Amino acid sequence: MTGDSVAQVASQTLQNLNVVYEPVKLPILSPLIGTHKQDIIRTAEEIGTYKTSIVPYTDCCSVLVGKHPATRAELKVVKKIERRLKIDALVKKALKKAEIEKI
Repeated sequence: MTGDSVAQVASQTLQNLNVVYEPVKLPILSPLIGTHKQDIIRTAEEIGTYKTSIVPYTDCCSVLVGKHPATRAELKVVKKIERRLKIDALVKKALKKAEIEKI
């Protein structure tokens, strides 16, 4: 389940979303995909989630995304770059730092 909405941000072009979704084997549900940003905000206000959604936080997107993100990613270029990543080592490192929280 994603909160993607086409063209809400520069990186959410159809071409970029296709590249991001390509390796995923499970169905991807994007209920907001064609929803206008103002409608999303209005709904968030109605259901009481808007204030939480605008709290500043640091995530991987805000740290890694440049000032001018690509709007037309090329799958073959992304795959070439991904081949250089040491995925197994990255997964092991992430799992060592993982925490389980009961809510």
